[in-house]
Amino acid sequence: MTVLLPRNAAVSSLASALVLLCMISFANSLIPPPSAPSPPPPPRASSSSSSSPPPSAAGGTTGLSYPQNFISKIMAEDVGKGGQEAIVTRFPPEPNGYLHLGHAKSICVNFGLNEQFNGPGNVRTNVRMDDTNPLKESPFYVSSIVADVRWLVGEAAFPPEVRATSGYFDEIHECAVELIEAGLAYVDSSTPEQMRELRGTLTEPGRNSPDRDRPVSENLRLFREMGEGLHPTGSLTLRAKIDMSSPNLNLRDPVIYRILLGATHHATGDKWKVYPMYDFSHPISDAVEGVTHSLCTLEFEDHRVLYDWVLDSLVANAGHAFPSRPRQIEFSRLNLKYTVLSKRKLIRLVEGGHVGGWDDPRLPTLSGVRRRGFQPPALKAFCERIGVSKTDSNIDFGDLENVARETMDKTAKRAFVVTDPLKVTISNYNSQSPEVLTVPGHPKDPSFVDRAVPFGRNLFIERGDFFDGDSPPKGFKRLVPGGRVRLKNAYVVKCDEVVRDESGRPTELVCSYDERTGGGVTPEGEKRVKGIIQWVEAGTSVECSIMQYDRLFNKPSPGSDTGDFLDDINPDSVTVLEGARCEPSVAMDCLGHMSAVEGGATHHGELHYQFERQGYYALDSSSTKDKLVFNRVVTLRDTWGGEAKSVDGATAVEEGVKER
Repeated sequence: MTVLLPRNAAVSSLASALVLLCMISFANSLIPPPSAPSPPPPPRASSSSSSSPPPSAAGGTTGLSYPQNFISKIMAEDVGKGGQEAIVTRFPPEPNGYLHLGHAKSICVNFGLNEQFNGPGNVRTNVRMDDTNPLKESPFYVSSIVADVRWLVGEAAFPPEVRATSGYFDEIHECAVELIEAGLAYVDSSTPEQMRELRGTLTEPGRNSPDRDRPVSENLRLFREMGEGLHPTGSLTLRAKIDMSSPNLNLRDPVIYRILLGATHHATGDKWKVYPMYDFSHPISDAVEGVTHSLCTLEFEDHRVLYDWVLDSLVANAGHAFPSRPRQIEFSRLNLKYTVLSKRKLIRLVEGGHVGGWDDPRLPTLSGVRRRGFQPPALKAFCERIGVSKTDSNIDFGDLENVARETMDKTAKRAFVVTDPLKVTISNYNSQSPEVLTVPGHPKDPSFVDRAVPFGRNLFIERGDFFDGDSPPKGFKRLVPGGRVRLKNAYVVKCDEVVRDESGRPTELVCSYDERTGGGVTPEGEKRVKGIIQWVEAGTSVECSIMQYDRLFNKPSPGSDTGDFLDDINPDSVTVLEGARCEPSVAMDCLGHMSAVEGGATHHGELHYQFERQGYYALDSSSTKDKLVFNRVVTLRDTWGGEAKSVDGATAVEEGVKER
C-alpha cells in the first residue's frame, strides 16, 4: 500500500513533524511516545533511632548478578552460622559533590550482592547520606545523589526511605558521652600542630597528650560546654582513648568530635555546635540501621580496627545496645583509564571551565553519563564484569564503551540521520508527493514497532557517502558519478549529474531511481548493488544538532607525563554538527518523550537510538520542541582499541565507514 503525503509538505519544527505524521493513514506503523513510569517520590531523610526496625525491603529487582567472590563467600558463611535472617548493606555517600563511576561500582556491589542473598523483591540496601560536615554539604547534592542512585538501581529496587547520619546525631552524641563515662574518651586542647607532633610516625610511637588523663567529670563538663557553643571552633576536640603506641596510626587516640560554630546544617539547622567524625559516626550509623555487612573500598582497610573498636567498646564497656553488629569488608575501588575519578580533579575541570558543568556528557559523573545516554543496564553489566576483589586494577574505558554497545544494540531503536546533508533530486520520481515506506524499528527484534519513513523526489544523503572523482579509494562501495547505490530500505539510485557551486563543490546530485528495486529487490538478471547508505526525505526530515562526544583525555593516565592531568585534555572531545537531518519518526518520539520529561516521569537520555551507520545516540537535556540535540554515546565500533570492532556487524565495517 502506498501512502502519499500532501504536496509541498515541509517540516521546520517538531510540532510540524507531529502534525504531518498524524496525517499518515496507517498510524499503527508509527512509534508511539514511550510509556512513562509513575513520578519518583521526593527524597526523605529518616530520623530513626536504634529502637526502630531496619527499613523494609524494596520490592523490585536490581537486574544485577555477580559471580561468586570473596564477599559473597563471607556472607554465605555468616548466614550459615544461623541467627541472621537477612543481609543488610548500605551505600553512604557524602552529600558534598556528585557521584561518579567509582560510586557506581560501590552501588552495584552493595545492591547486587544483597539481592543475591535476600532474593529478588527483597533488596535491603540502605541509602544513607553521610552528612557530618555542614561546611561542605547541601540539599542540592542530596537530591542529585538520590536521583543518581534511583536511576542506576531502578525505582523498584530503591529503598522506601533515604536515611541520613544526621538523623542519628542524638544517639551518636549519647555514645560519645558513654565513652567518656567509661574512661575511653577525653577532651583535648591540643592544637592541630601539637597533635601531629605527638602522634608519632610509622616507625616511632606517639606520645600522650597532657589532657589524656583529665578526670571523667571534667571531660563531661567540657564536652557539654563544647555542645553549648562555649568554646571557639578548633579550641577543643573529643578524642578516643585507645593506644598512642599502636602501629596503626588510626588507633592513636583519633578525634571523634570537633567544634563547628556558625555552621548551619542543611537538615538539623543550628541545633548542633559539635559534629562527629566519619570514623566514629560510620560504625554507629551502620549498627543503628541493622546493617550486617558494611562494604567499603580498600582505602578504609586500615580503619577497620577503629570501626571494630568503636562498636566493641560501646557494647562491652558502655553497655550500649544495637540492633546488629555489622562487619566491615573492603574491596578494590574502580580505576578507569582515559578519565579521572578524583573529586579534587573533577572540581578543577568544572570550576576551570574545561567542561560545561557537573553533568557535562564527557565527565565520569553519573549525572554526566546519564545525560550522555549511557543506560543503567550497561553500567550494571560493566560492574558485574570487572567483578569484586581486593586487587587494584586499571580498567580501560573501552571496556565500558563495549558493554554500552552490546546493551544498546539490543535496546536502541534504529533511525536514519544525515549529519552532513547533500541534496539528491530523483529526476524520474513522477509523484509530487512523498510515499511512506514501512521500515523495521529494529532489524533483530520484531517486538519493536515498525516506523514510517517518507520517500520522495527530494532527499538528503551524507556528503561523505559521495566520492567526487574518478578514482575512489579501495573498498569504497558508495555513490560515485555514474555509479549506483542502494538507499537503505528503499530503492537503488544512479548518479546522473553533479551540480556544483562556484568553487566546484557539489551542492546537488541529480539521480534516477529504479522502481523495480524497492524493498531490497534485485531484478532478475541484474547484478546486486553492494553499497547501502542511509538517507532522509528532504521535505519531511527535521533539522537537529549532533554532539559527537569522545573521550575527555587522550592519554590512558592523564598527567602521567607532565604531572598535570589538564595537559592531556583531548581537544577533540566534542564536535558539534549543526544542520543534521533526522527522519520524522524521531521527531514524534521526541515530542512524546519530552512531554514525559516535563511531567517528571523520565529523563531525556532514556530515549536512545542507533543512528544507522553512525553510532548510538541519546536525546540531550538541552532539546526543545523547536530544536533537537542528540549526544553520541558510543561509536558503532571501537576506534581507540586498534582493530575495529562492531556489534551491529555489516553496515559500518563492510561499507568502510569512517567514524567521526
